[in-house]
Amino acid sequence: MHMARQMVEVADNGRKPRRMVFVLLNNFSLLSFSGALESLRIANRMAGKELYGWLLVGEGGEEMRCSAGPWFRLDSDLAELSRDDTVLVCGGIDVQAATSKKMLNWLRREARRGATLGGLCTAGYTLAKAGLLDGKKATIHWENQDSFVEEFDEVELTKSVFVVDGNRVTTAGGTASIDLMLKIIADDYGEDLANAVADQLIYTSIRTDQDTQRLSVPTRIGVRHPKLSQVIQMMEQNIEEPVSPSILARDVGMSTRQLERLFRRYLNRSPKRYYMELRLQKARNLLMQTDMSVINVALACGFASPSHFSKCYRAHYDTTPYRERGSQAARVSL
Repeated sequence: MHMARQMVEVADNGRKPRRMVFVLLNNFSLLSFSGALESLRIANRMAGKELYGWLLVGEGGEEMRCSAGPWFRLDSDLAELSRDDTVLVCGGIDVQAATSKKMLNWLRREARRGATLGGLCTAGYTLAKAGLLDGKKATIHWENQDSFVEEFDEVELTKSVFVVDGNRVTTAGGTASIDLMLKIIADDYGEDLANAVADQLIYTSIRTDQDTQRLSVPTRIGVRHPKLSQVIQMMEQNIEEPVSPSILARDVGMSTRQLERLFRRYLNRSPKRYYMELRLQKARNLLMQTDMSVINVALACGFASPSHFSKCYRAHYDTTPYRERGSQAARVSL
């Protein structure tokens, strides 16, 4: 610890503490927020001085509830900040409902003042809704990627764990906020301090913006078969215009019958069934997270007929797309 303090004293050069303003949205992710905050706290402790300060703000200025249930006392409402502040919006579930007009206008005002703005977890949606990611690279939690792509075509969405593009930063959620904070600490005060913070967090694998957020196909499906992994990856990349199993088999150098046997052996379902489940999962994400019409959702997921889409959806989820959309609207209004 003593060596880390010495390194910071050399790099510090009398600069004043950098203030992080955490903007808590309703139902924000506790892990994403706490990972970022703890990284800053530990950096101060390791340095033996206040390198970073923080402020918790949100609409109303009283309290905000995280998705796990506990309430957090806020320091202030959406007040005017210093242009030197770094503003980190913390999102979670139902981010669309948590993104109000007041929040969007406040973020636009702070952007005009030149502040660095970031979105943790799903809050990349909030920044994009405010038009603050247009022409920028960004990321968001993998579960929200399908809906994000459909709504914000001016944003270059990536699958990275975090992205820094000028004075805009975004993370994919979960522990990705730790990776972002470690990069910020390293940029501000050097790698030695960032590594010391990681050690205190028992964080052994620091990721960069070149790392992707989802597990590899073999890890996700629990099977290490190169051709099976290759076919599944091709399926995931061709949802809107599905590719027939015969073509998928040909492209990886096997017969259709061999492909069938491979899926039955490792996944206990046919390639056609597995492909259908991928498409229906994307459809459900779009229904739950966007205002796209059911017909457009069907088309985006490779269904030429709304009636066929509804039939397949009901068989898999035991409800219709229209009822799914209605139940989501009811949950958001609660």
